[in-house]
Amino acid sequence: MDKLVIEGGVKLKGEVTVSGAKNAVLPILAATLLTDEPCVIKGVPNLRDTNSMLKILRALGKCAEFDKGKVSICAGKAASYIAEYKLVSTMRASFCVLGPLLGKLKKAKVSLPGGCVIGVRPVDLHLKGIKALGADISIDSGYVIAKTTKLKGAYVYLGGVYGSSVLATDNVMMAAVLAKGKTIIESAACEPEVSDLAEFLIKMGAKIKGHGTPVIEIEGVKHLHGATHSIIPDRIEAGTLILASLVTGGDLLIKNVQYQHLGSLIDKLNEAGANLQRVDGALHVKGNRRLKSVNITTLPYPGFPTDMQAQMMSLMSITPGISVITEKIYPDRFMHVSELNRMGAHIQREGPHAIVEGIKSLSGAPVMASDLRASACLVLAGLAARGKTSISRIYHLERGYENIEQKLVNLGAKVWREKE
Repeated sequence: MDKLVIEGGVKLKGEVTVSGAKNAVLPILAATLLTDEPCVIKGVPNLRDTNSMLKILRALGKCAEFDKGKVSICAGKAASYIAEYKLVSTMRASFCVLGPLLGKLKKAKVSLPGGCVIGVRPVDLHLKGIKALGADISIDSGYVIAKTTKLKGAYVYLGGVYGSSVLATDNVMMAAVLAKGKTIIESAACEPEVSDLAEFLIKMGAKIKGHGTPVIEIEGVKHLHGATHSIIPDRIEAGTLILASLVTGGDLLIKNVQYQHLGSLIDKLNEAGANLQRVDGALHVKGNRRLKSVNITTLPYPGFPTDMQAQMMSLMSITPGISVITEKIYPDRFMHVSELNRMGAHIQREGPHAIVEGIKSLSGAPVMASDLRASACLVLAGLAARGKTSISRIYHLERGYENIEQKLVNLGAKVWREKE
């Protein structure tokens, strides 16, 4: 197993291109289960999670080829309705095969999901929505077993304790596109990745309105056909690269950015005094200004994304003043706090709040990644710190950031791998 070693204190400079969105491509790949016709997905990032989803599709009977950012999918051997534990347990997003399997085959047996350990993330909203469409559901030996003779459109309310659910919205939407009649999803997730899935489904022949708003309307159709689609840029990778420029005092031109997807992050960075400029589909970020601390509360989109909370904490840990970071999506998503404190940060956790007292600089130290975004947080901290930082368990990082090590090296960072 490898660890990532970073020699901090280097100002990042140059141009970098954001890859396709991990959280968009995974459900879109799952949606190809809704048709037997060929589909082509472009702009696909080469990630552990992407390859895991392709393994699941192949196990479910699809032929799937992945070459230079393009995935070509067609019908292969006899379709299977069983998504086994050994595949689904590696990432949570794989659970979104439930909806398309049930919609197409009228039955599904899907293992309860795995992924990052960032707190309780139940699948109750998924099952509530699928049941509302007329499926019989049971749980046996760690598997969700769903079956139906015919799915029927219904009113589905997907509001949860911590707001709407992206994957539950995806699952219900994919099941509903082949259901008879109209489905209305209220308190639907509004994330750009949900809209990207909806756009792909529309290209396949689905009738969907209202995606990107809390109310999605779906008129079921009898069948879907193949389609070609390009994945939107990854707004979380874009945000992470923005912060990489700021924590190092760098000067980056970040390409393939959809500015409108970054509104809440850019608003907070403007409040902190960052120097951000839009340049023809790109963002120019200079990290040479003295920033001030800001308070952050994570919320469903278009609020501040929980997937940027950890990275923002790295920035605030070296920003003068005191900031309060409140996590309202996954209240236990603070395992990076202890690792940042190992590097000299002054952070105190109080329930769903982290109180961050900015210091002049961090010190390199051996740290351990607990999840995907915590990995990115520690990379940012290592880039900003004095001395060497070694990050263990970087397989988390590989789940969500395409070729991030080489991208940083191309920007001047001193980053390399070593064996544990």
